[in-house]
Amino acid sequence: MQPGFSIQNPKSRRVIATYKTYLEAQKAVDFLSDKGFIVERVAIVAEELRFVEQITGRLDSGKAALSGGLRGGFVGAMIGLALGLISPTPTLPLVTQGALFGLVIGSITSFLGYSLMGGKRDFSSTGAMQAGRYDVQVDDEVAEEASRVLATI
Repeated sequence: MQPGFSIQNPKSRRVIATYKTYLEAQKAVDFLSDKGFIVERVAIVAEELRFVEQITGRLDSGKAALSGGLRGGFVGAMIGLALGLISPTPTLPLVTQGALFGLVIGSITSFLGYSLMGGKRDFSSTGAMQAGRYDVQVDDEVAEEASRVLATI
């Protein structure tokens, strides 16, 4: 997506093709582009969205503290590095101190957060949006032309 992209389009659009994967829809738009079609009048629209949460494992207080400590240590190290780059103080001690401080604070806050949940979420997971299909939509005025071009694939 480009900065300033707006999904509000006053023009009417028509679906000219539907694909099971985003990659297939992307290839269709790339084909249109290769054939000189005005791709600024095209959109790929994900339909039938669903959120899928994949459980990655059991969670206990130790794992919660460890993961919080690792995240905190990384953030602390990055802050220490940033400060080291603009400070006359040697960078390595600032990175090390930031990492240690972040590790401790991250571990404590993550442990407390897990403890306050009272066993209501004893698992870790990752989540993602998935689409059932991807529609290639084109402004009505040029939809016939786009359909003809895509038919030559």
